[in-house]
Amino acid sequence: MEKTTEENERTTYVRSMFNSIAKNYDFLNHFLSGGVDVWWRNKAMQLLLPFQPKKILDVACGTGDFSIAAAQKISPQEIIGVDIADEMLHIGRKKIAKKNLQHIIYLETGDAEHLQFDGHYFDAAIVAFGVRNFAHLEKGLQEMQRVLSENGVILILEFSKPQGFIFRQLY
Repeated sequence: MEKTTEENERTTYVRSMFNSIAKNYDFLNHFLSGGVDVWWRNKAMQLLLPFQPKKILDVACGTGDFSIAAAQKISPQEIIGVDIADEMLHIGRKKIAKKNLQHIIYLETGDAEHLQFDGHYFDAAIVAFGVRNFAHLEKGLQEMQRVLSENGVILILEFSKPQGFIFRQLY
């Protein structure tokens, strides 16, 4: 299915924004979450662990933190991370190499709403702090479901909109 002009514009904007902040992304993520993002990733891996997925897709993987957490906590055979921002992937590949996980984690350019994988390939699809950037949430979720095996699981870690006035304004 071809992308609409609106989808292409949204993708171009998101790609450009994340490529421009890639060098500061990890710091910003940790700072804006008060450092809780690391704890949240670990907690999310505890939820995924009982499913023991062997093949994991990390959608909107950014610099690979969720992929790294999955490799360290779950020990799957393969993790493929996709993101539209090449600069984020470049930083992620360096982090993965430093942790000697390049034999498990592979990062590639890809669009969450147009995944280039065969159906029913992955045991789990994960995404951390990325669904808010999907141009069409339903389309991204449908794509994640399409590539899952019959008993596959989707795990989404995302900020919610704060209810308190001050925090809502900061958000």
